[in-house]
Amino acid sequence: MKNADCNTKQDFLIISMWHNFSFSAPVVKTVILLILSNVFMTFAWYGHLKNLSGRAWYVAALASWGIALFEYLLQVPANRIGHTELNIGQLKILQEAIALSVFVPFSLFYMKEPLSLNYLYASLCIAGAVYFIFRG
Repeated sequence: MKNADCNTKQDFLIISMWHNFSFSAPVVKTVILLILSNVFMTFAWYGHLKNLSGRAWYVAALASWGIALFEYLLQVPANRIGHTELNIGQLKILQEAIALSVFVPFSLFYMKEPLSLNYLYASLCIAGAVYFIFRG
C-alpha cells in the first residue's frame, strides 16, 4: 500500500478505484448517452405530475410513453456501447448513479421539491455501490 500519491488508507482506496476504472472512449460515450437518456426518463416518469396533473391518467401515460421513446433511443445504444468494456452490474450501478445525479436537480429546480438530507444519504449509498462494483 506504500505509494507516493497515497497519504491515507482512504486516498489509497480512491486512487485504486479510479485506477481500475478505465475512462476509454466507449465508457465516456456510455456516460454521456446515459446522462441524456436519464433526462428523458426523469421527465417521462415524473414530469406529468407537474404538467398533466389535471388530465386523465391515460393522457399522462401516453405523453410519458412518447417521451420514453427518446430515452430508449439513447439508453439502448449506451448499454450496447458500454457492455463492450463494462459488465452488466457495472452498467446498472453506473446508470443508477447517473439517474440520481439527474433526479436531484430535476426534483429541486423543476418540481420545486425541498432539499432533504435523504438525498445525501441516498447519494452516499450509491457512491458505495459504485465503489464496490468498480473496485476490481
